[in-house]
Amino acid sequence: MTYRIEGPVAHVALARPDKLNGLTLDMLAELVEVAGKIKEDRSVRAVILTGEGGSFCAGLDFPSATKEPKRIAKYFVPVPSFVPLPGRGTNTFQRACWAWRELPVPVIAAIHGHCYGGGLQLALAADFRFAAPDAELSVLEAKWGIIPDMTGTATLRELVGIDVAKLLTMTGKTLSGAEAGELGLVTEVHDDPAAAAQQLADILVNQSPDAVAGAKKIFNAAWSGSPERAFAAERRTQLRLLAGENSKIARKARMKGQQPEYRPRKLY
Repeated sequence: MTYRIEGPVAHVALARPDKLNGLTLDMLAELVEVAGKIKEDRSVRAVILTGEGGSFCAGLDFPSATKEPKRIAKYFVPVPSFVPLPGRGTNTFQRACWAWRELPVPVIAAIHGHCYGGGLQLALAADFRFAAPDAELSVLEAKWGIIPDMTGTATLRELVGIDVAKLLTMTGKTLSGAEAGELGLVTEVHDDPAAAAQQLADILVNQSPDAVAGAKKIFNAAWSGSPERAFAAERRTQLRLLAGENSKIARKARMKGQQPEYRPRKLY
C-alpha cells in the first residue's frame, strides 16, 4: 500500500498491480493501521482510495493467505463488543473495511478494472464510489464457495434491495461499472473515476470539517435505525456543532459574503 497526504486530502492506494492488487494478510493489517493514522490526523478532511495499475482490487489473495493458517485463525477472532476499543465487534478481515466506514472524514473509492470480493467490500465501506463504465464488480466469494464476510452484508443492504443482494451473493454475477451505477451500487460512473474523486474531494475539504463529520456520523448511525434514533442523533450533533468554533466561522463568513477559513476538526 501507499499512503500520502496532499494538503487536506489523504491518498491511499493498494499497490500490488502485478497481482491485480489482491489483498494479502499484511495488506489487511495495513488497511487497519492506515485508517487509524488518518483518524488521528485532524488536518485530513477527505480520503481517496484507489488501486495502482489496471485494477482497483481483485479481492483476497487466497494462495498467499492460505500459507498462514494460524494467522488466518487469529484474524477471525473479533474484538469483543463490550471492549471500548476501535473496531469492537469486528475481526481483522472486517475491520480492514469497516475502519474506513468509521473514519470521521468522507472516503471516496475510485474504481477501475477489477473490483471483486474483498475489494468490492472495501469499496462498499467508502462513503462514495466512482466507477469507470467498464469496471468489473462482483461478490466473487460465491465462486470460492463462501460468503462475503468483510462487512459486505451490512453495506450491501444500504444500497440495494434484499433480493438483489441475495442474487449478487449467491451467483457471483459480474457487473460492469455502468450496470452497478444503474443498481445504485456505485454513486456515479465516470470515464476517469480518480479525477472525479479528486473533484469531489476538492469540494468536501472546503466545507466545515465538523459538519461533514457530523453528517457522516448521523447518517451511518440512523440509516438502518428507527426515526426516533435518527432524531436523537440530529439533536446531539446539532448542539455540538452550534457550540463549536467552525459553526461560528461559517455563520460569520456567510453573513459577510466571505469564504470561511475553517479550523481543524474537533468533532469526533
